[in-house]
Amino acid sequence: MIGLVLGLGALVAAAAVLLVAGARSGDRFERIARCRSGHLFTTIVVPGASLKALRLGRVRFQRCPVGDHWTLVGWLDPSTLTAEELNAARARHDTHVP
Repeated sequence: MIGLVLGLGALVAAAAVLLVAGARSGDRFERIARCRSGHLFTTIVVPGASLKALRLGRVRFQRCPVGDHWTLVGWLDPSTLTAEELNAARARHDTHVP
C-alpha cells in the first residue's frame, strides 16, 4: 500500500513539474498533429514523457480532440502545411492535463 501511495505521489509530482515547464516555455512543447482520420490539432509533447498518449515508435495512440475518438497520431512539419491547415490545427488543442 505504501509503495502504491509513493508511486502515485511521484507520478503526480512529475506531471505537475512537466505541466509547469510547458506553461513557462510557451509553445516550445506544442506540436501539430494529424490523426488517422485526417483531423489536425495541436498537442503538448514533452520529450521523454508520455502523460496523455501511448508511444508506438514514431506515432502515438491518443485521443483526437477534433473527432473525439482514440486513434494513432503523428506529428507534422508545419512547413509542409498550407495556411488553412495551420489555422485549423491551431484552432483545436487537446487537453493540457493527462
